[in-house]
Amino acid sequence: MAIERDLDIVTARQTGRELAATCGFSRTDQTIIALAISEIARNIIAYATRGYMMLGRVYEPGRRGIIIIARDDGPGIADLELAMRDGYSTGHSLGVGLPGTRRVMDEFEIVSATGAGTTVTMKKWLR
Repeated sequence: MAIERDLDIVTARQTGRELAATCGFSRTDQTIIALAISEIARNIIAYATRGYMMLGRVYEPGRRGIIIIARDDGPGIADLELAMRDGYSTGHSLGVGLPGTRRVMDEFEIVSATGAGTTVTMKKWLR
């Protein structure tokens, strides 16, 4: 789904919550997943203007869950290590979005290159 405006954040969050529910996640985990989607989608709009997000089910031997892949072609993140620290922000925010999202998801990977955009891949496994 395209992420280009605030309404897209709401749509992505709701779609993620519904997918999590159909996968069998608890209401608490549904909220955590929706929060992670919202944070990453908000970053796309704030820093890259537009991008897209893919949501789906993921299966590995002995477990199943949800995968979220967010991609943009924005300016990229110059210093990923710094960006993943609590309190760091280039956008005058609290600086808890990326590190907080990493903490609440079971798997979190971010790949970024200056001038080439950013891709975030997150997974949450059903307990």
